[in-house]
Amino acid sequence: MSKVTFIGAGSTVFAKNILGDIMLTPALQGIEIALFDIDETRLRDSEQMLLNLKQTSGSSCEIRSYRDRKEALRGAKYIVNAIQVGGYDPCTITDFEIPKKYGLRQTIADTVGIGGIFRNLRTIPVMLDFARDIQEVCPDALFLNYTNPMAALTNAMITHGGVNTVGLCHSVQVCVPRLLDHLEMDVKDVKWHIAGINHMAWLLEISKDGVDLYPEIKRRALAKQQSEKHHDMVRFELMFKFGRYVTESSEHNAEYHPYFIKSAYPELIDKYNIPLDEYPRRCVTQINDWTTMREELVNNTSLQHTRSHEYASYILEAMETDQPFRIHGNVMNTGLITNLPSEACVEVACLVDRNGVTPTHVGNLPPQLAALNRTNINTQLLTVEAAITGKREHIYHAAMLDPHTSAELSLDDIVSLCDELIEAHGSWLPQYR
Repeated sequence: MSKVTFIGAGSTVFAKNILGDIMLTPALQGIEIALFDIDETRLRDSEQMLLNLKQTSGSSCEIRSYRDRKEALRGAKYIVNAIQVGGYDPCTITDFEIPKKYGLRQTIADTVGIGGIFRNLRTIPVMLDFARDIQEVCPDALFLNYTNPMAALTNAMITHGGVNTVGLCHSVQVCVPRLLDHLEMDVKDVKWHIAGINHMAWLLEISKDGVDLYPEIKRRALAKQQSEKHHDMVRFELMFKFGRYVTESSEHNAEYHPYFIKSAYPELIDKYNIPLDEYPRRCVTQINDWTTMREELVNNTSLQHTRSHEYASYILEAMETDQPFRIHGNVMNTGLITNLPSEACVEVACLVDRNGVTPTHVGNLPPQLAALNRTNINTQLLTVEAAITGKREHIYHAAMLDPHTSAELSLDDIVSLCDELIEAHGSWLPQYR
């Protein structure tokens, strides 16, 4: 019997989606689902939720919680990672509030930017601890990483952890349906091709019955942009200026580029409908709503689930049955995108079957899109370097090369900001103190 270990299983809603999908998949019946989390209360909540779902679905999957991480991993064939190191309080608050003192505003702060850098620095050492356990007790396991910052963490696990890893994000599979729905266009029988880096992959081609849909997409997008405020104004503006639509949301992309959140041009926030401090608001809402959600999930003996669009269960199904399935995964750039660095983690179409996850070749991206990707890759690679070497100067370098941070702050202010963030993180970043 195969075993899948879920690290960060206290993320109860996400565990329901990923593990509920597995429990509803006929080919995965009988699999052991091993749960691990450092928060024992949330771990028990997730276990009870899954036991309820097991009862209502009739699944024969075995649900088991572990207090010892190494034992949870022992013998695993698949590992799902969904941790967040430092949580909302204190670390997310720190990532947002200290940069504000320098006039640096953010929206999500989980990928690049000053918040993404420090989230990486907190998380990479923890995940490399996982890697050491994996090498000892399940060296052949496939590690499915759902934790952000996706590209840098996946890179670190592969390059420095020696773990067979693919990073998974849902932004690619929802990109085209949501875009076309927003523009009131039919998604049926549409073909598309996406490649780039996580949260900044590009809709390179989109067609229906051999007809390029981009001219109509751009026509409708321009009409919407000129007539009303909407949630996707940043992505539409990037598409108009650089030629292609990007996979991740406007609130994310507003802080990946130097063009939108600018203290010298505060009117841009309203013009592009940018939700500053969006992620802390979401965190507060989730915390406030948890009591009600807990009752609906944990204590609901009639709990139901419908298989979601998340990739994990489809990957396991393809590997167990040898029935091929296509995903978009984050993998190392082994010549896949030829005008991006080989040291980078890229997001491309991958074939999954009994052989595992096999990435597909893309070739060159349009030069302007590759150039935009490289601006974020620079910061990702230097952040990994900082985490691996423990050298504070590489934190400075990562921040100095971050597009948004460098567009707003002087070199001296960037160093001062990084020093203040390191001090505020305290025991979360002991190697830099």
